[in-house]
Amino acid sequence: MTTSKRLYSEHQPRFAIAPMMAWTDRHCRAFHRQLSRHALLYTEMVTTGAVIHGDRDKILGFSDLEHPIACQLGGSEPEAMAASAKIVEDWGYDEVNINVGCPSDRVQSGAFGACLMLEPQLVADCVKAMKDVVDIPVTVKCRIGVDEQDPEPALDAIADAVVTAGADALWVHARKAWLKGLSPKENRDIPPLDYDRVRRLKSRFPDLFIGINGGIGDLELAETFLPEFDGVMLGRAAYHTPQMMGEVDRRVYGDTGEDISPWQAVEAYLPYIEARLSEGARLSNITRHMLGLFHGRPGARSWRRILTVEAVKPGAGTEVVEKALAAVQPQDHADDDFSESDIGSGEAA
Repeated sequence: MTTSKRLYSEHQPRFAIAPMMAWTDRHCRAFHRQLSRHALLYTEMVTTGAVIHGDRDKILGFSDLEHPIACQLGGSEPEAMAASAKIVEDWGYDEVNINVGCPSDRVQSGAFGACLMLEPQLVADCVKAMKDVVDIPVTVKCRIGVDEQDPEPALDAIADAVVTAGADALWVHARKAWLKGLSPKENRDIPPLDYDRVRRLKSRFPDLFIGINGGIGDLELAETFLPEFDGVMLGRAAYHTPQMMGEVDRRVYGDTGEDISPWQAVEAYLPYIEARLSEGARLSNITRHMLGLFHGRPGARSWRRILTVEAVKPGAGTEVVEKALAAVQPQDHADDDFSESDIGSGEAA
């Protein structure tokens, strides 16, 4: 499709939702698409072994409405990465991304993710192998370093290697990852942010698409980065308070239409929910991504309670969502006390 061929040639993905394990599945992405027509959406990280040998419909399946959509791969063998990238392209994705940032034990045992910050030439070999077999953009998402690495040479080494290999874009999470001593959750908060390090990288590569990620909690902060970088990527903040995405098309992409309200997004999402339920999906697996939609608004607690309690019941259908939506009509005061514990904690990839 034409979208994939112009994603980075015209610097289109100015706003992206980060790949997050256990969160950015197909239901989440379809929901987020109701709030923004333009935001670039990412899959959860999928391993090359799963793509090549697993149930591809389960692993890679998505709805046409999700475009533009990128698939993030986890792996470190150039041949397997190339084979997986070709499968991803044939499946219809607009971009394939290499995970060089996740610090979990799972990826460390597989010698990929943030471990690859220590092997820039291997990442470059993967990029080249993938570029040789696909026409869609091949991109890299990395950290500024790992463990005791000095972020100055570490980030330059990865960037130099993948640019030489032909990478179309680099998304940088502006913190180190500690492979030992910190959990994945702690790695999202404890290592200090260093946006200036990413600024220096951008000054070295003014013509390369460089997007910034890490600690960006709202659109106000995101907008401050757009004059400096080609794109901004939000993760947990967008997931927990997705209503902000209803303003993205206007504030980031310059659309002149009205913002999409949470109510409009839910109404637009109902046909998708009905379609997935007819295929055997459980309502709770779909609605769990919607719990934070009305954060800070009157009735938000009732919205969450109805979805949490009733969506798990056998035979639950869209009537549950409609009931929950009716509970968040304007009231005299907000009753919200939303916290991350309401919906678990995702692992950014």
